[in-house]
Amino acid sequence: MPTTRTEPSAILAAALLLALALMPRPADAQRAGNIGGCDIRRGTLCTNLNLNGAALEGVNLANSQFTRSDLSGANLRGATLNEANFSQAEMAGATLDEASMLRTNLRGARLTGASLKGANLRNAILQNADVHDADLSATQLGGADLTNARAERARFDDADLQRANLRAAKLSGASFVGANLQGANFTRAQLTNADLTGANLDQAIFLNAQTDGCKGCP
Repeated sequence: MPTTRTEPSAILAAALLLALALMPRPADAQRAGNIGGCDIRRGTLCTNLNLNGAALEGVNLANSQFTRSDLSGANLRGATLNEANFSQAEMAGATLDEASMLRTNLRGARLTGASLKGANLRNAILQNADVHDADLSATQLGGADLTNARAERARFDDADLQRANLRAAKLSGASFVGANLQGANFTRAQLTNADLTGANLDQAIFLNAQTDGCKGCP
């Protein structure tokens, strides 16, 4: 019987299709690959790196180090960032909605205009952090430390801040409408023109706080 010959062009086309099929999708690549020199995995070391605008939605980066890295505009929606270190990181405009950030270190981090709606920041460290104009609506901030934080015009509507430490925090124009502030410490905080309408203030401390023009402040 005559032998059927396969044209070289057909072989090349088939090989190309196979290669394309085996290529990792973008979502797969960012979960097990490298972005901006950062190895995307739990416990990774990514300090002093430029990750501006990185697509990291839903990744697990728990226990990772991002000290002094630039994550401006990065998408970390739904990411697992428990006990990660973002101290001194630049995160302006980042998206962290629904992220898990238990005990995350954000000391001195800059989150200006960032979105953290529904994120879990229980016992997180935000000392000296800058979250002014950020949206923290419905976030879990129970036991979080926001000492000396900048949070002018930030939104904490419906957030849970039970026993949160906001000593000397700059909260002028911030909104805490419907928030749970039970046992929160606002000693020496600046609450000028803030809105605490409907908030739970049971056992909250406002010693020497500046409350001029504050709605709902005691």
